[in-house]
Formats: sequence, structure tokens, C-alpha cells
Amino acid sequence: MVNKLITLSLRNRFIVLLVALGLFAWGIFAIKDNPIDAIPDLSENQVIVFTEWQGRSPQILEDQVTFPLVSNLQGIPHVRNIRGTSMFGMSFVYIIFDDNTDNYWARTRVLERLNYAQRLLPTGVTPTLGPDGTGVGHVLWYTLDAPGMDLGEQRALQDWYIKFGLQTVPGVAEIASFGGFEKQYQLVVDPVKLQYYHISLTEVMDKVKANNNDVGGRKFEMSDMSYIIRGLGYIKDKTDLENIALATNNGVPIRVRDIGTVQMGGDLRLGIFDQNGEGEVVGGIVVMRYGENADRVIHAVKDKMKDVEKGLPEGVHFKIAYDRSTLIEGALANIKGKLGEELIAVSLVVLVFLFHWRSAMSILIQIPITIAISFILLNAFGLSSNIMSLTGIALAISVIVDNGIIMSENSYRHLAEWQARRSPNLQDHATKK
Repeated sequence: MVNKLITLSLRNRFIVLLVALGLFAWGIFAIKDNPIDAIPDLSENQVIVFTEWQGRSPQILEDQVTFPLVSNLQGIPHVRNIRGTSMFGMSFVYIIFDDNTDNYWARTRVLERLNYAQRLLPTGVTPTLGPDGTGVGHVLWYTLDAPGMDLGEQRALQDWYIKFGLQTVPGVAEIASFGGFEKQYQLVVDPVKLQYYHISLTEVMDKVKANNNDVGGRKFEMSDMSYIIRGLGYIKDKTDLENIALATNNGVPIRVRDIGTVQMGGDLRLGIFDQNGEGEVVGGIVVMRYGENADRVIHAVKDKMKDVEKGLPEGVHFKIAYDRSTLIEGALANIKGKLGEELIAVSLVVLVFLFHWRSAMSILIQIPITIAISFILLNAFGLSSNIMSLTGIALAISVIVDNGIIMSENSYRHLAEWQARRSPNLQDHATKK
């Protein structure tokens, strides 16, 4: 088989050259499309199910949320393992799939099963899927440089403007906000006044929820004109919340301000984010989508930041806290430099060892073609260009030239033997003449 393949290649050298050039061109395009990262993504192929139930202990969450979810998520195709974790107010379920399972197919199967499992959970508890990222998907951290703006306003700016703008960047799975205070209206109820007006705390909660709403009406026609009737009830400031009527006492409405006070405050915090010991800051984490090009996503987010920054209040700017592109570009530049040095050293060794430039060129030309073909295989198997993969290519260069040297030496040996056998025959033929 090998002899036939070599004979076919020798008789069709033009076709072999065209195939080699085609593979080399294909490899060049594969290099441009191959994802770039500093380290390989060795995380498990998993889907995370997150459930929040505020105010409940870990034991209650384990019994009423985590256990029903883990039990009903069993049996999904290609599932290797399911892990559950319960903590105060939160439940996490990690569904580990086989490595060759498509991530989005797995998410679809989990979502289908959650529609069935949700009926077993307490009322008002809704499980959600985590972002389609991995443990190494945190490619960029940024903070806000906003002098004169309090942490609550910074967090509101991050959650309601910056986050939505950066999430539109291709390859971004999520913008996770951190730091500051999540602003909220806080109603501080006086229990003595509730008892005086004979109003329960449940009635207060129901009335506040019912009054924070817009309602629709019918179309009203008058004087050949049509009017749409609707009720506007969304709360816009503290005054709207204070004026909500809870009940009546002798025809006089009892409002929220009569049974307590309303204030602007922050949600319960479980920690703070401090930068370099200079005080608290607000910012976000850019989570890259699974299988994306980290370097390309980071640069796209930075370009989007320039556009988003134009709409920020005066004096507010972005500050990069963590940028993996520096590590990526530095690691790849180092490997490329070492790879170039290795190519030069191998070329010199081959030239000196063979001491025949045509034979050396036939061997050295295999190196760029083989490297280009290796990137085609990297894309085929879904692997990125990182320290591990590029180092493997660098280590394989010596193996590539070893085969070429052996083949060249073997060819020269066979030619020498053929010439030795032919020389006596030529001498005998000349003597007879």
C-alpha cells in the first residue's frame, strides 16, 4: 500500500503540489478562525440550575428545592453526574454531561425537564439556568470611576444602562454586576399603628403590590374621537408609595404614611468590593460564552465600552481591573518567538546534517504545511490556540523533520545501491564494444 502511494505521488507530482498548496491555504484560514486564549478550557461540560428562595434555611432548601430538582433531572440523556448544593436562600444544581455533548443541546434538555419539575417546588419558586459560560469565562473585570456619585447611583447606572449595552457584544454570555447598593424602596412599619388601625402586615403587602401596577381600559368615543382609557399606577417616587390607601376609618383613608415611614435604601449585602484598599467600587464581570474567541471578545467589549461611555454622566469613566488579553497576547507572543527560534535552529541543523540544499528544502517545506494542517484539526476538534496546543506544535517540529531526514537518507541509499549495480554492467558493455 505504501509503495503504491509513493509511486502514485511520484507519477502525479503536480497533483500532489496542488493538494499541498490547498491544505496550506486552508490552514491559513483556519489559523484566523481558531479561538485564541492563554490557557485551555478544561472545565466540565455542565449546566447550572440556580433557584432563589429568600429567607429560607439551607435545610428547607435542600428538602423542598434541591432534592426535588436533583431527583427529577435524573434520566436526561448523556448525563454523567448531578451535584446539588444548598445554602441560605439559594440552591445550585450542577448537571455534568459527557464531554462530547453539545452544550446548547444539553441546556435545552435541562430546560424541558425543568418545566416538569417546577410543579413539585413551592409556590413562587422558579428555577433558572445559569449563563452558557464556563469557569474560565471571566475574561474582563471593570469598575466605574465616578467621583461625586454615591454607590447606589453607580449600581443603578451599572444595572440599568451599562449592563444592557455590553450584553449586546457577540460572544458575551453575561455581565455580572458587583459592588455598591441595589436601590429599593423600604417601608418601615410601626406595629403599634397597625394594631391601632386594625390592619395586618399581610394587608399592607397586598395593597402595596396591587397599587404598583398599570391597568388597561376600553376605548371611549366622544365627538368622533376615540380615547383609550387606562389607569397609571406605577410607583415613581416615595410620595406615590406614601399615598397608597390601605383602608378607611370613618370615611377617612388610611395611607401608608399613617402606619410607617418610607425611605430609599439598599438591598441586604453579603459582602463588599474594595479596590486596592482605596474604598468600595462598582463594576461588572464580562462572562464569555462557551467556545468563543477570548481575545476577540475582549477587544469587542473594549470597543463597545467607548460607545457606552459617551452616554454616561459627566466625569464617569471605565477602569479595567482585570484584562486577560494582556496574558493572552504575552503568552502567544512568547510562544511565537520561541517557535521562530526553533524553526531557525532546526533549519540550520538540517542544512548542516544533510549538506545538500535541495534535500534540505524538501524537508523544511513540510514544517509550514504541517503546522497549517494542525490548525485545521484544532478547529475540527474544537480546540483553541493556547499555551498547551502551541507548545505541542513546537515540540512536534523535530518529529516532522526526523521523518523527512530518514526518507531522504533512505532514498540516497537506494540510489547509491542502484548506481553501484548499474556501473559494472556499463563497464562490461563498453569492454565488449
